[in-house]
Formats: sequence, C-alpha cells, structure tokens
Amino acid sequence: MKSSNRRSFSKQKEAFQAFQQKIGIYFQNEKLLYQAFTHSSYVNEHRKRPFEDNERLEFLGDAVLELTVSKFLFETFPMMSEGELTKLRAAIVCEPSLVKFANELTFGELILLGKGEELTGGRERPALLADVFESFIGSLYLDQGLPIVWKFLEDVVFPKIQKGAFSHVMDFKSQLQELVQRDAIGIIEYKILQEKGPAHNREFVSQVYLNGETLGTGVGKSKKEAEQQAAQMALQTLKEK
Repeated sequence: MKSSNRRSFSKQKEAFQAFQQKIGIYFQNEKLLYQAFTHSSYVNEHRKRPFEDNERLEFLGDAVLELTVSKFLFETFPMMSEGELTKLRAAIVCEPSLVKFANELTFGELILLGKGEELTGGRERPALLADVFESFIGSLYLDQGLPIVWKFLEDVVFPKIQKGAFSHVMDFKSQLQELVQRDAIGIIEYKILQEKGPAHNREFVSQVYLNGETLGTGVGKSKKEAEQQAAQMALQTLKEK
C-alpha cells in the first residue's frame, strides 16, 4: 500500500495495532478490522492480495449504529416523543456527525486507498470517512458483538449527546413542561439573567425555576438556546432527585 507517507502494509499493520491500543479494544479477527478501512479503490489496485472492500460492512454498520443509538436515546430521554427521537437520531447518525467522530479517532490515517483516490484527497473526503465509521461499527459487531459496540459508543458518541452537542434538534423545554405537567409538581418559569458581548456575538444566560426554586442554568447565542440549555440541566436535576 502507498499512503500519503508511502507506508508499507507492514507499517500500516503497526498503525492498526496502535489504534486498537488507543481505543482499548483488540480484534479477534484482524482481517475484519482491515476490511473496515479498505476502500474499493485499494482492492482494484491490489488484485493479488485477498482483500475485500468495506461496502458490505458499511451496510451492516449502518443498521447496528441506528439500533444502538436508538436504544440509548430511548433509555436516556423517557419524555421524548417518537418524532423527537427520530429527529435526534437522524442528527447523530448523519454524515457530518459521523465525519466528526471519524476525525476525532484519526480514521483518515488508517484508510487503505488506491493511488487515484489518494491523489484526489480521498483520505479527507467526508462521504468516505462517514462510510468508514459505519464499516468499523459493522466489523466490531461481527468480531465482538453488541456489548462491545455499546462500550465503544459510550466512549465516542454517547457523552456528546449527554453534553448537548445535538441540542439544536432537541426540545428540552417541551420535555420539561411535559414532565412537570404529568407529575403536577408546579409551575415552570424562565428568566434571562444576563446579556453580554458585542451585538454580533451576543451571549445569553438563562435560568429556569420550578415553584421559584432554581433548577438549571443555560448559556447560548440566543435567548432560545440559553433556555434550552437551562431546561436540559433542569431535566437532569429532576432525574437525579
């Protein structure tokens, strides 16, 4: 194989070993790991090697990713409607999100590419990186099953959901209102405590109260975003009580 650094395949195998050490997961069948990162252009140029491309693994990984993310969302957001869950899942498994996950793990450095694809920047191409992330999930599922896929996502994806990386598609205010009304525990009120920064880069600080008691504080580029962040914190506070 020739990558941007013209590494030999033996060097690439060393990179795969380092990658497994980095994520703390070791494949029983390393051929599955190699296949997950093998682009069809590489297979076409290396007919003498018994390589398969990652397209079938991509198909499987897409389904496994949807299942595991769906289960996590179902368990984590009990007040979220079916429509909201679907919208949130779509934001998590869409191409831009998968590319971010792949880049954080430096997947681009591991991909086995043909010369032409290499020269045209395939290693940084978003669609290719997203496909490789799905392929990796598929290979991990085949090699070690759903529990290890779940463990991997607990390290790479799930914390981002909990920290609000996808809050732009989540309506925490509606969830909080629904919870309060369902349990008849009082009245929700929002207040903007502070506005700071220049006009082109404003920042708002909001607090949400339940019966006058502070439940959560949020910061955002708009009043709406700050209130959503405050509502998310309030939901977490009520969940822990």
